[in-house]
Amino acid sequence: MISFSQFFSSSIGRKLIMSMTGLFLCLFLIVHLGGNLTLFAGDEGYTFNIYAHFMTHFPPVEIAGYILYISILVHAFYALMLTLANRKARPVKYAVASKAPVRWASLNMGLLGSIIFLFLIIHMSNFWGRYKFLEGTYREYRTDLQNGQMTTTVYQPVSPEFEYSVTTENNIEIVRVKDLYEIVTTSFSIWWYVLLYLVAMVAVSYHMYHGFQSAFRTVGVVHKKYTPIIQLTGIWFFAVIIPLLFASMPVVFYIKSL
Repeated sequence: MISFSQFFSSSIGRKLIMSMTGLFLCLFLIVHLGGNLTLFAGDEGYTFNIYAHFMTHFPPVEIAGYILYISILVHAFYALMLTLANRKARPVKYAVASKAPVRWASLNMGLLGSIIFLFLIIHMSNFWGRYKFLEGTYREYRTDLQNGQMTTTVYQPVSPEFEYSVTTENNIEIVRVKDLYEIVTTSFSIWWYVLLYLVAMVAVSYHMYHGFQSAFRTVGVVHKKYTPIIQLTGIWFFAVIIPLLFASMPVVFYIKSL
């Protein structure tokens, strides 16, 4: 009978950890996409900035965020271990390489994961890092509560500790918040960053094409009734729809900046 530590250091244990962290990251993709789609709200970044403030200041969400970061590191670490183990077990490549997308994705999960991991480092330092740790700019939104009309201007906080405020004056709601929307629009006006984002989404697409259904097989969810549903979900939702929606954001904002 093997011990707990021996099981999770074995090939099966590593694959199980990869699967569980991978499925958790799939859930994150859905939540992250929903929040990011508020970029298209057409309200000068009001909804997106409120969402960004909530995600970085609400304690339960912050805790979930740190669990996410740990999951990414664990997923990447075990992916590296499995890739090295597979190469050691089979140092000679296959004589005939399959051109099928799922086969190609399966054989290149290490490469795809490396591209995604590199992108995450750049992406998080550019958005989350700048927003969380640098001063940045602030935006003031004034909404007339009678007719719903909104005006927006740059806001300069009096105190360096200022984070967020909501007040009402003469039936005008005044919201002052840190402006992540400005960071996003500026970043998406840079061609090489947009290109990097698109390459990363292609990598995500192929990674999910194989990874989603593989994760369910690893945890033992194999059934003639449900497996086809899982496969279709992995292909169309996670490998097509989600990457396309993410990719639409930098493309749309880059075109607007021209």
